[in-house]
Amino acid sequence: MLTLPGQASTFCDGVSRRNFLRIGALGMGGLTLPQLLKAEADSGLRSGHKAVIMIYLPGGPPHQDTFDLKHEAPAEIRGEFKSIPTSVPGTRICEHLPRMAKLADQYTIIRSISDAVDDHSDFMCQTGRRKGNQPPGGWPTFGACVSRVLGPADPAVPAFIGLEPRMQHRPYNAANAGYAGVSHDAFRPAADAKSDMVLNGISADRLSDRRSLLAAFDRFRRDVDSSGLMAGLDGFNQQAFGMLTSSRLLAALDLKSEDPRLLERYGKGDAKVHGDAAPMLNEQFLVARRLVEAGARFVTVAYGFWDYHGNNFGNARNDLPLLDQGVSALLEDLKQRGLDKDVSVVMWGEFGRSPTVNKDGGRDHWPRANCAVLAGGGMKVGQVIGATDRLGGEPNERPVQFGEVFATLYQNLGIDVNKVTLPDLTGRPQYLVPDGCQPMKELVG
Repeated sequence: MLTLPGQASTFCDGVSRRNFLRIGALGMGGLTLPQLLKAEADSGLRSGHKAVIMIYLPGGPPHQDTFDLKHEAPAEIRGEFKSIPTSVPGTRICEHLPRMAKLADQYTIIRSISDAVDDHSDFMCQTGRRKGNQPPGGWPTFGACVSRVLGPADPAVPAFIGLEPRMQHRPYNAANAGYAGVSHDAFRPAADAKSDMVLNGISADRLSDRRSLLAAFDRFRRDVDSSGLMAGLDGFNQQAFGMLTSSRLLAALDLKSEDPRLLERYGKGDAKVHGDAAPMLNEQFLVARRLVEAGARFVTVAYGFWDYHGNNFGNARNDLPLLDQGVSALLEDLKQRGLDKDVSVVMWGEFGRSPTVNKDGGRDHWPRANCAVLAGGGMKVGQVIGATDRLGGEPNERPVQFGEVFATLYQNLGIDVNKVTLPDLTGRPQYLVPDGCQPMKELVG
């Protein structure tokens, strides 16, 4: 039997799903992999393989100790870190990000994200929206929308792949496919199951027989199903079988073929989970590059635990060099492979941190100001967008909304946010970004 085990999860429509493949059920028309991987692409929207990698920093990293240092603020505001010059004249970042400083001409810093909420959740980072007043089915993630609109670039590789683990603080995994449909949620390969993604003991002829039998079951179910939920399963099954009969996805997840020097450049990071979020696995960044190169349209990575209510500077001294090594290696790798024009990278957390260092040497939640880093995708790089006041507490120049960043990323994929809509569960068309959010002219002209 072919299996890709994972953990169970329940979505807003009440559908429970496991992140695993099970060939044994296919022959009986069971509700397994095909329902998870349906590729229902709207026609006329594909214009080549563009992709996005999102690096989510759960917990909210301190913006004023990373990319928005305040040298002239009082000691209780500026903290312990010094800034260093970058490859972009006039732009300075934290001394513990020296590799990123050398690559500053390859990315853009946004210092004025202004619409975060005080909520330890990946929801805004994944959807670009707030949780309140959601339409029937709930707001879908960026990846689910991309999967629904564009479908897979390669039938053997899911459009949307999530590398983040199931974290102890469950809201870090809160966002889901919403009204885009559970089948467009992230495909989550489990590291210990890669070897199972092969046809163990099943010949191509036997798989073909099962494929024909499943098609017959599906036709019958659609004939008797008055709800319409079974419609479109043929495309679902095609991608399922495509994955099972191709080594493309498995090869992308296997790092054994990589040059040891490249592996060393990315580094290992830290496999230990600190706090209630994610380990700092630098090889995830390399896997993300390999996945988009193989055909994935959107890959997510969760990295570390940044909720520094205490010991802010001690924690950051440990964590920032690891992040610096992994992300800089990713940007260099994309550029050297000629992927920087087609692959966009965004890195952010759910909010920033308080200007004043608290009595425990930490910084508390601060949704009024936040940072992001964007690279690749043909965007204009080597710049800083927006600014905060002298204390780092409020944007005082070019406030930016999460939805504007999402609109930019959609445009990089060839999706026009002013024209493309998806129906919610009542059939009402919904735009992909909040009202008024447009691609950022500073980034895409």
